[in-house]
Amino acid sequence: MADPSSYRPQPGQIPDSPGVYRFRDEHRRVIYVGKAKSLRQRLANYFQDVAGLHPRTATMVTTAASVEWTVVSTEVEALQLEYSWIKEYDPRFNVKYRDDKSYPSLAVTLNEEYPRVQVMRGPKKKGVRYFGPYAHAWAIRETVDLMLRVFPVRTCSAGVFKRSAQIGRPCLLGYIGKCSAPCVGRVSPGEHRELAEDFCDFMAGRTGAYLSRLEKEMHIAAEDMEYEKAARLRDDIGALRRAMEKNAVVLADATDADLIAVAEDELEAAVQIFHVRGGRVRGQRGWVTDKVEAVDTAGLVEHALQQLYGEEKGESVPKEVLVPALPEDTPALAQWLAERRGSQVSLRIPQRGDKKALMETVHRNALQSLALHKTKRASDLTTRSRALEEIAEALELDGAPLRIECFDISHLQGDDVVASMVVFEDGLARKSEYRRFQVKSFEGQDDVRSMHEVVSRRFRRYLVEKSKTGEWDPQDGEDGPPEDDGKPKRFAYPPQLVVVDGGQPQVAAAKRALDELGIDDVAVCGLAKRLEEVWLPGEDDPVVLPRTSEGLYLLQRVRDEAHRFAIQYQRSKRGKRLKSGPLDEVPGLGESRKQALVKHFGSVKKLRQATIEQICEVPGIGRKTAETVAAALAGAVPAGPAVNTATGEIIEDENPAPAGASSERGTEQ
Repeated sequence: MADPSSYRPQPGQIPDSPGVYRFRDEHRRVIYVGKAKSLRQRLANYFQDVAGLHPRTATMVTTAASVEWTVVSTEVEALQLEYSWIKEYDPRFNVKYRDDKSYPSLAVTLNEEYPRVQVMRGPKKKGVRYFGPYAHAWAIRETVDLMLRVFPVRTCSAGVFKRSAQIGRPCLLGYIGKCSAPCVGRVSPGEHRELAEDFCDFMAGRTGAYLSRLEKEMHIAAEDMEYEKAARLRDDIGALRRAMEKNAVVLADATDADLIAVAEDELEAAVQIFHVRGGRVRGQRGWVTDKVEAVDTAGLVEHALQQLYGEEKGESVPKEVLVPALPEDTPALAQWLAERRGSQVSLRIPQRGDKKALMETVHRNALQSLALHKTKRASDLTTRSRALEEIAEALELDGAPLRIECFDISHLQGDDVVASMVVFEDGLARKSEYRRFQVKSFEGQDDVRSMHEVVSRRFRRYLVEKSKTGEWDPQDGEDGPPEDDGKPKRFAYPPQLVVVDGGQPQVAAAKRALDELGIDDVAVCGLAKRLEEVWLPGEDDPVVLPRTSEGLYLLQRVRDEAHRFAIQYQRSKRGKRLKSGPLDEVPGLGESRKQALVKHFGSVKKLRQATIEQICEVPGIGRKTAETVAAALAGAVPAGPAVNTATGEIIEDENPAPAGASSERGTEQ
């Protein structure tokens, strides 16, 4: 652990102006990002007597090895730069809210010719209109099912839509009146888009005018004695009212607002957000996070606002944001939100009336979420700490292994041999640092030799990265300039413990790889699947951890995650190999030009019969490329003709082959 005084800047070096600062560890990795109105005053707070600091702040400053800062002109710029750096560097000592699940939203794909209504999760896409998020996908589907009666918008996938267009017959929803069937031309693209836009307007809260129009049409139809039409309109109005009842009115003045509440204790904090549009609760979401930095409620609110609206623009940022406590830089935050929305945004604490009552409801949800989290996770932070301590004690390590890397080998009967490396930091998976390997030095099945190769490659890369920072002087004299951007680098940080999936042979191979590279400060162990025994290098007997041990449970999770990641990669490679065709072997021929060739000639068989001059006629194909394609296809051995087993006829290959796939017929082995 570093002494903060060893890297403390001189007081005169730090400017007395707004800015953003970064603390880095000994490997030049950014571990904390903060902003301040006055950099001089804020940084001075970190270099007091360590005993007087908050325990989490003390841990951060003793883990750090340097500090640097960037001066900005306004507090809004500091806010934006802080958010950007937290997102870019993912510092371990910053509060980061992570969804415990991906909340579903109702999406309308207005970026397509025929917009589609569907449930979507994950990052938002350009040109798609979103409503929500919702707590449950079934709630979205119930609402959509009611509204399709009035707004029969397409809900089918691209494959179903294309198939219906080919056969000239709509799907079931088209027959029962819950789709306008644009696939068979019942409505034009413009008419279908109008339906989708009406659907979006209704979901956005503009319901009164639409219901009034339907009621007027219903009365006119009744007066004209068009009773079937009047009955249909009556049922449509009833369906829309039932859809509206699913989102009760909470704010009578049709307010658009987000309400944010925080429940916290010394270790963790839960945040709940209610999205109110048109006076109705249109969505809800929540986060729970460990308080890895010393932060109060106002600070938690500031972090929540940054992560909630950092990627949003336009109407996704509401006119009003109600919070339990105002952050220190409220004017700067309000200006930042206004810039993202494009108009004024009110950021305030509700004082009375319906908004204060609703805020209390949101706060009760936050309290319940925190209590449920603690019940389910059983104080996860404490559990993880105990697991790491048990591993350190069982393996006789000098300290808890804060970074664990696990390696696994995967193949199918010796083909497509690959390996995975997964990383756990502080007992949690760090998926951004997972890595995949192809075993290249030999062919066939040899897990021990594969493990040696993979561990050697991983730590050889570590030594290269270390040489670039000047921490290690390679024997060959090569030394690059220090890299100080602070971004997570591939293979740049050493683990305290390497876990391999296997027993004594795999452990010995990993240890031999480290010894050959001169690395003696990384512990190695293996976890055998059969009896869940932990093997150490050079030991004849395994270490047996109790079945109830948190340390054993953590090692199992690490091993199982490495196994999953390796199998996923191996299946991906095998799938690509089975789908490959002759054109995949042509060097320098990309996916677009492969598609162009197959589309132009109709099949690989006809392409093989074409002359070089005919191949040159394809847009984007020059003579040199045409010669390469012709030579590659001439060298490829075509499969035998396909035979109709019922008639004995030879089937000619006249159908276009998919791009990147072989049109040659044969039996898959």
